[in-house]
Amino acid sequence: MSGNEAGRLIPSGWERIYHNPLAEASHVNGFRMEGQGLVSFPEGRMRLENGMDPEAGQAANFVFWCPEEFPGDMAVSWEFRPLREPGLAILFLAARGAAGKDLFDPALAPRTGIYDQYHHGEMDAFHISYFRRKWPEERQFHTCNLRKSYGFHLVAQGADPIPGVEDVVEPYRMLAVKQGGSVSFYINELPVFSWRDDGAAYGPLLAGGRIGFRQMAPLLAEYANMQVYAKR
Repeated sequence: MSGNEAGRLIPSGWERIYHNPLAEASHVNGFRMEGQGLVSFPEGRMRLENGMDPEAGQAANFVFWCPEEFPGDMAVSWEFRPLREPGLAILFLAARGAAGKDLFDPALAPRTGIYDQYHHGEMDAFHISYFRRKWPEERQFHTCNLRKSYGFHLVAQGADPIPGVEDVVEPYRMLAVKQGGSVSFYINELPVFSWRDDGAAYGPLLAGGRIGFRQMAPLLAEYANMQVYAKR
């Protein structure tokens, strides 16, 4: 996302605090893989796919975590291009361990990509499901979902403008903005959903934390140009 495009949607006074082209293996040094995902860069973009047979079910899914910890008020943009369906893509946002622990605290129970570990495990986060094509009902009616955990709370939903893989021509520009209790999500600058957390109905407000990319097998997808904005 260019500075001009991002500037229209990112709060005034925020600056870019992180940029990762995700263009070669050295760019993901320090990233953490949970589950058996495969990472490659055949076209100068990070390509993720499952390393296990999809018949393994949840065990075939994975999460790839950025090692940085980001503030509670922040925006993250990235480019996303699906290459093979079915499957599902999620962005984890503001992820922290239970009771405010660091997400990578060794005292926490291990996570291996099985979804229960992320919504009813020892962590809190927002889950933005933005390419939901795993099951027939998801392919028949495309939506983007926002969930809050701990728990499996579906708090917002919007129409997904991304077509099926056969009609994808170029990457889509994704943007999530978290400010105070508000979370907004855009695809190619189109508003998809916006939700305000009251800090009570679904647990306390989430503060700072980590960002992770999750895929459900057998999705094959590419990511590039990850940028994070916040107040310095």
